[in-house]
Amino acid sequence: MSAVHFGAGNIGRGFIGLLLHEAGHDLTFVDVNAELIASIRDAESYRVIEIGPHGREHTVTGFTAIDSSADRDAAVRAVATADIATTAVGPTVLRFIAPVIADALRERSDDAASLIVMACENALHATDALRESIATSLEGDRHALERAVFANTAVDRIVPTADPADGLDVRVEPFCEWAIEAGPFAGSTPSIPGAHFVDDLAPYIERKLFTVNTGHAATAYLGHLAGAPTIHEAIAMPSVRAAVTAVLEETSQLLVARHGFDVETQDSYRATALERFANAALADPVTRVGRQPLRKLSRNERFLSPAAALAEAGITPVAILAAISAALRFRAEDDPESLALAVRLAADDASTFVTEVMGIDEGHPLRSALVDVVTAAQADPAV
Repeated sequence: MSAVHFGAGNIGRGFIGLLLHEAGHDLTFVDVNAELIASIRDAESYRVIEIGPHGREHTVTGFTAIDSSADRDAAVRAVATADIATTAVGPTVLRFIAPVIADALRERSDDAASLIVMACENALHATDALRESIATSLEGDRHALERAVFANTAVDRIVPTADPADGLDVRVEPFCEWAIEAGPFAGSTPSIPGAHFVDDLAPYIERKLFTVNTGHAATAYLGHLAGAPTIHEAIAMPSVRAAVTAVLEETSQLLVARHGFDVETQDSYRATALERFANAALADPVTRVGRQPLRKLSRNERFLSPAAALAEAGITPVAILAAISAALRFRAEDDPESLALAVRLAADDASTFVTEVMGIDEGHPLRSALVDVVTAAQADPAV
């Protein structure tokens, strides 16, 4: 069995690549980072080191790597003969790898089993988006498109900033979850022991996005505003922990109502997330977790999506609005989006910002509160 994974970074090596290796797949990493690819080619193994309570160490072997910017044809050939193709490249990059997969499907033998394609990204319906881009590249070639099975996934593992001294080794938190929708496989799910297959993925995606991602970002923004350098130091501050807990109590209220999660189960999931943030071994900078605030403040992301849904249900999301306020004040010199956010706040009036950046239109029950939050941030910007 063979798998091709697009994205040879820490998530690729330390999460998806590890689980595919443990499932018995010969693994090919595809990336455009020539230096990283060369290092992977030269290595016989690398370690995945779980840091924190109950952490273990894993050794990954049996892999190779392709620089798709230098040898696109090799990447196409690898995908054309693989059993599985996965990604961890970031949602905005999917459209750039779609043509490679499209060409591989054109070359794939009709006698081969369907290629399993799964985008493992922090985004809703990422595989659907990748499939749409592949279909566009195939220009109506339905026969080639039908040589693949596309399954959405929900992925969850915190991977902190890499230490250059670790080389290819990756440090990760012990917790991980890879949920995959079962429907596309029509009863013949692939064997990936580290993943679990579910009939309805939407509740798992939203539970993770509105608990782990919302909470993680809220900790970063509120912690940054309070002067904490790392996530674990931020969540150790009583005021920050109380504020983040309040945010997640609001999102939990939505998740229980929308998806029917048992209240005690959701309470336990929320408590686990907070303890994950407190893992001091990760030493995760708030500036890393908080980066790309414009994306995280968009309509279908971790703050606005649950806040809007709560407002539509007649509930004012007070705690989420406070986290949004902190996000508007987030600045990091090495994050272009946070600097672009400052430019937008200075240039736009609050109403325009709420419409164009946050995607909340006139008449929405959340709009007035958001305009007030943005106006306050413009009057009292980040220090």
